[in-house]
Amino acid sequence: MISRSDRPSSISCVIPAFNEARNLGVVIPHILTTLATMSDHIELIVVDDGSRDDTTQVMQTLCAAHREVVYLKLSRNFGKEPALTAGIDATRGEVVILMDADGQHPVALLPEMLQKWRAGADVVYAVRKTRDDQSGLQVSLTGLFYKLVNFGNRVKIPANAGDFRLMDRKVVDALKRLPERNRFMKGLYAWVGFNSTAIDYQPLPRADGRSNFGLRGSLSLALTGILAFSIAPLRALTLVGLVLSAVALGYGAWVVIEYFYTGIAVPGYATIVVGMMFFSGIQLLSIGVLAEYVGRIYEEVKQRPAYLISQRQGHGLTTQTYAGNSEDSQSRQQESSLL
Repeated sequence: MISRSDRPSSISCVIPAFNEARNLGVVIPHILTTLATMSDHIELIVVDDGSRDDTTQVMQTLCAAHREVVYLKLSRNFGKEPALTAGIDATRGEVVILMDADGQHPVALLPEMLQKWRAGADVVYAVRKTRDDQSGLQVSLTGLFYKLVNFGNRVKIPANAGDFRLMDRKVVDALKRLPERNRFMKGLYAWVGFNSTAIDYQPLPRADGRSNFGLRGSLSLALTGILAFSIAPLRALTLVGLVLSAVALGYGAWVVIEYFYTGIAVPGYATIVVGMMFFSGIQLLSIGVLAEYVGRIYEEVKQRPAYLISQRQGHGLTTQTYAGNSEDSQSRQQESSLL
């Protein structure tokens, strides 16, 4: 690993928000105070994912009070993954931090993350210690998801690691090169690779309100993750087909042997009905799994943008600062290539 300077030239922080107006006024000043101790040039980008509360009014006030705050309002609700993508695309900092708007990600961990970046880590991601705030069903489904998505997959997605992370500029640039529309960010973080290290954290209580991301959203995201980063369902269908074919051949051989050697005529009515219903169910299930993959291919080939921005407000990092960061990043990459 390559050690870095004590203070990065600039830091960008991305916060996706959906109906978090009551939390933003508390969370953002707290984060800005911590970021100011970590770098002389900072920006905090809030991506409004089609909120229906007073998020716009709150953000206009925050942008007027803090020059470092940038407000991006999407044209509608695209989902958290596209909102994160919009924020990442807008960042200019040498270091990029991703956090939630509900205050559950401990700001106190940011200096520790930066310390690991100084030591040479390109990605520092936070892993939950426990899931005490979730139901037993949700915890069980989460564990099952990570087993399924990592089964037979060369790229392993760390279990219990969310979007709370710090990334070097070269990692961010790599993420920006990935064009897919059905985005599963946890998988994309793992796919780009780079030198990564984990730290444990315990989520804090929400600053206010209830989470907008429930079990239904978790299941939808899990399905996207499995279909985007694993062909295990297709392989499972192939295995089921092979097993059923072997069973059918064995059963057919048994019927023939029984007829010729014992003379027992098999009525077969119940066998035929049950067999037809069973194999029809397997075929419909197989078609459904294939349809999920084909549907996502259809979404990709249309090449629609992952998000649309209807409003931008705030200054953030200046163009001059960004240009300086780019030159520093290029020089560091050249130095690392020589080592």
